[in-house]
Amino acid sequence: MTEAMQFASDNWAGVPDAVAQALSAAAAGAVPAYGDDDGTAAVSERIAALFGCPVSVFYVATGSSANALSLSALVPPGGVAFAHEGAHVQSDECNAPLFLSPGLRILSLPGAAGKLSAGGLDAALERFGPPVVHHGRAAAVTLTNATELGTVYGPDEVAAIGRVVHGRGLKLHMDGARLANALAATGCSPAQMTWQAGVDALSFGLTKTGGWCAEAVVLFGETGAADFPYLRKRAGHLISKSRFVSAQFAALLADDLWLRLAAHANAMAQRLHAGLAALPGVSFDFAPQANALFPAVPKAMAARLSAAGAAFYEWPDAGFAEPAGPDRVRLRLVASFATAAPDVDRFLAVAAG
Repeated sequence: MTEAMQFASDNWAGVPDAVAQALSAAAAGAVPAYGDDDGTAAVSERIAALFGCPVSVFYVATGSSANALSLSALVPPGGVAFAHEGAHVQSDECNAPLFLSPGLRILSLPGAAGKLSAGGLDAALERFGPPVVHHGRAAAVTLTNATELGTVYGPDEVAAIGRVVHGRGLKLHMDGARLANALAATGCSPAQMTWQAGVDALSFGLTKTGGWCAEAVVLFGETGAADFPYLRKRAGHLISKSRFVSAQFAALLADDLWLRLAAHANAMAQRLHAGLAALPGVSFDFAPQANALFPAVPKAMAARLSAAGAAFYEWPDAGFAEPAGPDRVRLRLVASFATAAPDVDRFLAVAAG
């Protein structure tokens, strides 16, 4: 693989200098463990200021654990959670939410371009009210923003879903593994995208944005805050040397570095989209809004790119209105903070042949 042709995942990228320097600085000396250090307290205060409201912040090791533990905190026994059929909690977490919440059921709902709609959700919830013990009880809805297909819920869309969720007495969780990309795409504030739109719990991920291992669960209000420390410890996600997670959060949140890195990744995805859309035989179901795009391309083009050292994934047609067809293949291309314009231009030159 040639590094400059890396479009497989934003997880493949390293870390920016600011994060590397922060981790190095955190390595010296003795610091209290398990989050009882000044740096972790300072990051919690910084996150509260970022969202403009009181929050409870809990570091975890992975985005999957953040999602699973969030649902564990929101869903009571016999509970049912609702997610888009292509959501990470459904297709990429090895049933972790069900493992950490025995008896939990997650129901999949369809939705165009990787997104749920308020109307579709409301219709799906009809069968769960009034509560009947045999059916279980509707408890939570989880949204992924930015979505697995590179689209973004705007704050108005989140708020519409939030009204449906809270109108039925449920809780709303947001998988924010790429929250920075969604914010950069919409220009709204973290508060507008989350608690002001009805989000009760957020998986706040900065790993894909430029962290080494920077994941947290952020709880708004009192929902689940008393039980969460025990859920996290029981799951094995109480990080002992949390100062290193704090160092990453502090470096990325300083001067809005996380948002600037995400905006760059989004811009590189737009550059890639514009170039590919101009080539014969390439089509898109929808334009990317964040840092991932899913073109259907001629098989010969995909083979040429692979032979030239480009890294990408072939992707199934599920969730797309237009099938790739027998002579084409669908690709997933993801830009990161480390993607540079020459990387994109070289990829496009190879694609053009």
